[in-house]
Amino acid sequence: MLDLSYETPKPKVIAGAKHDWELVIGMEVHAQVSSNSKLFSGASTKFGAEPNANVAFVDAAMPGMLPVINEFCVEQAVRTGLGLNAEIHLKSAFDRKNYFYPDLPQGYQISQLYEPIVGEGEILVDMGPGVARNVRIERIHLEQDAGKSIHDMDPNMSFVDLNRTGVALMEIVSRPDIRGPEEAAAYVVKLRQILRYLGTCNGDMQSGSLRADVNVSVCRPGQYEKYFETQDFSHLGTRCEIKNMNSMRFIQAAIDYEARRQIKILEDGGEIDQETRLYDPDKGETRSMRSKEEAHDYRYFPDPDLLPLIIEQDWVDEIKASLPELPDAKRARFMGDYGLTEYDASVLTAEVDNASYFEAVATGRDGKMSANWVINELFGRLKKDADKDITESPVSPAQLGGIIDLIAADTISGKIAKDLFEIVYTEGGEPAEIVEARGMKQVTDTGAIEAALDEIIAANPAQVEKARENPKLAGWFVGQVMKATGGKANPKAVNELVQAKLG
Repeated sequence: MLDLSYETPKPKVIAGAKHDWELVIGMEVHAQVSSNSKLFSGASTKFGAEPNANVAFVDAAMPGMLPVINEFCVEQAVRTGLGLNAEIHLKSAFDRKNYFYPDLPQGYQISQLYEPIVGEGEILVDMGPGVARNVRIERIHLEQDAGKSIHDMDPNMSFVDLNRTGVALMEIVSRPDIRGPEEAAAYVVKLRQILRYLGTCNGDMQSGSLRADVNVSVCRPGQYEKYFETQDFSHLGTRCEIKNMNSMRFIQAAIDYEARRQIKILEDGGEIDQETRLYDPDKGETRSMRSKEEAHDYRYFPDPDLLPLIIEQDWVDEIKASLPELPDAKRARFMGDYGLTEYDASVLTAEVDNASYFEAVATGRDGKMSANWVINELFGRLKKDADKDITESPVSPAQLGGIIDLIAADTISGKIAKDLFEIVYTEGGEPAEIVEARGMKQVTDTGAIEAALDEIIAANPAQVEKARENPKLAGWFVGQVMKATGGKANPKAVNELVQAKLG
């Protein structure tokens, strides 16, 4: 078990204001469902296709075209809910969210307002060694994505690409439990990690597969605690929503700017307008986009083309039984089974591919040594090599495990192992064969090591006297022997002989 201290959210007090203010944040994360086809059509969801290549008649809102729900998208939503310890609703329904924009051909979005497929859940957000905070999930609902309007291809016209229209999204709505910019970024990181482990969203923020709307408000000290006790939102300040954030760094910067903007208005005697805003990363500021819509502005009503969605508990149970080991459980197991520190276990479980690679290396070997080689040598080398990820590693788990086996068998020293690793990384090959072919085995013959040491002692009488007066200087002789043997001498044998010779 992880030794975590679950804290009640603590306020982020904004410095530099006339009075103390606390920050309150809720998030609506839109996660694109990992599915080959869209939510209500068979059109492809492949990213990067030619504009308007992945569009079915129903996506383009052609007359008479009716939506047909994609069962796999429903399964992915249920899987996500189970991964977040959330309530799964066996009955849910779709509604029409009415608004007009060129990239929304139907003039409405099919979503779930009144009866979402997933209810309340939670995420434990890692805030440092041994500390996690609980962020409550209010709901997860399925909905269609809209298309994309392109404004920078012609000075006089805008273009519309409908490839994204109808792609399945999960909107994951949190309670306003997040208390600062760093915690908001950590929340998105943890949510993204869980989704990637579950395989329900690839989490690629650059391509828009994961994007966050951030609701920010400020209140005076003590008000949040009243809200938390009563769940009465009147204790919190008026919120503004920052749309379509796709960077952890920008999320933090936007929240910090928006909080200070609101505080200045309030301290100058003004009021906060509830509105939707955009973040400009070049200027480092938010700007008004439109007034914040409420549910009645969209004139929601049940979609007449879709019956209520009814799922069976047995099906939910089957999905639950197929869930993979999730990050927190895997991290705890790595600490227990392999004797890793919490930090090393966290690094290795940050991505599911990293965890799988490490476990393939560590199985049947020393866990701590395996972690050291994966984190320090392999990850370090991959970062140096154009920031590659583990899936691009030229060194397989079997090859890295072979290097560790050679160290454990005293066939090679740690220094030789690093040289061997570089050869395997750049040239490939089996480690044991490379060591044999290139004469890289370490020298364990104490007679040969002793002969080299005797020559060094005879040639450096003054250094011998200094080492006898100050034993810490004996390391100089160790280094000289290693140099004389081309780094192949067994370090343990060298140290023992130096100690014996110098008394």
